[in-house]
Amino acid sequence: MLLTDRIEMKPDVMLGKPVIRGTRIPVELILRRISDGATEADLLASYPHLTREDIRAAVAFAADEIAHTETFEATTAS
Repeated sequence: MLLTDRIEMKPDVMLGKPVIRGTRIPVELILRRISDGATEADLLASYPHLTREDIRAAVAFAADEIAHTETFEATTAS
């Protein structure tokens, strides 16, 4: 499965935030619900258009974003 099969970003949909393709369900919402303790079954019940593959794609997308994030140590001038 390619993430682009499941996740899309369009400027005219949810201000360009990553969403599940063909919906207005943001990846962020799925991740927040999971972090609050929602199970896959909870998400599928709450969002009938969502699939197990969509949930997995949202998590994979987030992991990829973090993996490609560069971090820099901030220093202050003395």
